[in-house]
Amino acid sequence: MAILKIARMGYPILRQSALPVDDPSAPEVHALVADMETTLRDSGGIGLAAPQVHVPLRLVILEVPAERSGEDAIPLMTLINPEIDVLSDEQELGWEGCLSLPDMIGAVPRYTHIRYRATGLDGETIDREARGYHARVIQHECDHLDGVLYPMRMADLSLFGYVEELEKGRGAAPDPVPEEEPDDRP
Repeated sequence: MAILKIARMGYPILRQSALPVDDPSAPEVHALVADMETTLRDSGGIGLAAPQVHVPLRLVILEVPAERSGEDAIPLMTLINPEIDVLSDEQELGWEGCLSLPDMIGAVPRYTHIRYRATGLDGETIDREARGYHARVIQHECDHLDGVLYPMRMADLSLFGYVEELEKGRGAAPDPVPEEEPDDRP
């Protein structure tokens, strides 16, 4: 198992739509997933899409420990040819980072309730609902399959920057929901 090179923002593969995986049981698909798992663990990330490792296929892996999500842990899973249906129009603004934009974060609006379907590495169908952080991670990783990076989803680029700068003097990234300004007009 190898550690793969991660494409960074600006690299052309990250702007392209990925191709469907024709045969989830193919040995090269299993080898790719094994290398992606090694790469994900080495990077300290929680999700990785095949285009991020220079492979234009509709395949993502993710694993979210409970301490990252504030919810139940999401065990390591592989999603092949995933599809998302939005189940609620409600969106929530939340901080996101990405292995393809090292050391940066941004406040991104995401749907709070989705259903996703995919094929697992074992060939079985995965059909689940997700809410909150789980839904955010799925949407973020699947965006990579359509050539979308999280800054492209942001409405307010003043909430995009380097982690170190945003955390200076605050102990953590600021609340992405701006406080209402008092109305001082006469």
